[in-house]
Amino acid sequence: MAVDILIGLQWGDEGKGKIVDVLAPTYDIVARFQGGPNAGHTLEFEGTKHVLHQIPSGIFHPNIINIIGNGVVLDPIIFKAEMKKLADRGIDAANNLYISKKAAIILPSHKFIDRVSEEALGENKIGSTLKGIGPTYQDKIGRSGLRVGDILLADFDDRYNRIIERHKKTVSFYQKTLDIEEQEKEFFEAIEYLKSFKLVDSEYMINQALANGKRILAEGAQGSLLDIDFGTYPFVTSSNTLVAGACTGLGVAPRHIGEVYGIFKAYCTRVGSGPFPTELLDDVGEEIRKAGREFGSTTGRPRRCGWIDLPTLKYSIMLNGVTQLNMMKADVLDNFDEIKVCTYYQLSNGELTDLVPHQFIEGELTPHYVTLPGWRQDTSQITNFENLPEAFNSYIAFLEQHLQVPIRIVSVGPDRVSTLQR
Repeated sequence: MAVDILIGLQWGDEGKGKIVDVLAPTYDIVARFQGGPNAGHTLEFEGTKHVLHQIPSGIFHPNIINIIGNGVVLDPIIFKAEMKKLADRGIDAANNLYISKKAAIILPSHKFIDRVSEEALGENKIGSTLKGIGPTYQDKIGRSGLRVGDILLADFDDRYNRIIERHKKTVSFYQKTLDIEEQEKEFFEAIEYLKSFKLVDSEYMINQALANGKRILAEGAQGSLLDIDFGTYPFVTSSNTLVAGACTGLGVAPRHIGEVYGIFKAYCTRVGSGPFPTELLDDVGEEIRKAGREFGSTTGRPRRCGWIDLPTLKYSIMLNGVTQLNMMKADVLDNFDEIKVCTYYQLSNGELTDLVPHQFIEGELTPHYVTLPGWRQDTSQITNFENLPEAFNSYIAFLEQHLQVPIRIVSVGPDRVSTLQR
């Protein structure tokens, strides 16, 4: 059997959680392979909205195993709160949840460093969620961090204290004093809570499941354009958000990769700083934001909104080897007379290109749009492709023609039932 992988193709917030929830019943295992509490995967069903940050989106299906992989950075405090929220809603998540011993741990000092370093950047800030993600990955790459398996060791407290001493020196560089005493008490309580879970060598678990013919879905966080190597650097996250990240984040060999589901919105959004060629700073952008309820599920910040960008989509499709596409939040465009699609950029020297440049520098490229007719019809109650408006189908056909990958799923509402498959 193969590992199928679900990837966001834009700047995150594409609706990956909903699609994992829709696809999960056909899988035996759902595994998160990177990111941490900076992710916010929103699922809505039976009139209730759920937001998951670290726990895989297959958790609502009691017969499915969920794995937090080694590529994830785990905040024990947020994890405990997340589990409590699920329990309060009658969901026993502990029974089918496994956590990799090799997953990195976010410490209170990581979040403190994240905040003071972002403040120091001033107007050039990255737009961090301030969840300690970057500093945790820095310690991981610097071979000085703590991992989930370390909490079982007799000298865990000593290891923790050595890191804190080093972090005090880091904070002093910003002329600050590390003040985390209150958070530390909560952190160590959460560590004790974490010990009660199934902490495993997940790479063995996943590969044994493959050998036994089990179906596995790997769930990515953030989006391809936030990848540390291929995203809009430096305004990116600290992990590999591409398909390749699933190999390193779960311990899966490339030959085991099967289907690659590429998730994208029918338009574009972005949270935080960084380039956004098709951003709309006008009434149209505000209309998209209101119709799509575009506010960050993790930070609550209003998302920047704009028309769909095909050069960046084709770039993400190429990097991930996408085999099928899922278009989300198409119903947000229901009330527009016209819908614009960016098909290429015009550079400052007049050259036209559909390639993503090394750096997006404001004023050096202009998006070129094709205007398509809107469908001006409520699609949120439509239950099959045959009943979609003609202009809607034309929009899908136009995208497929340019992207050269079939669109298999279209979402026309937040609930799991508002999902059209073909």
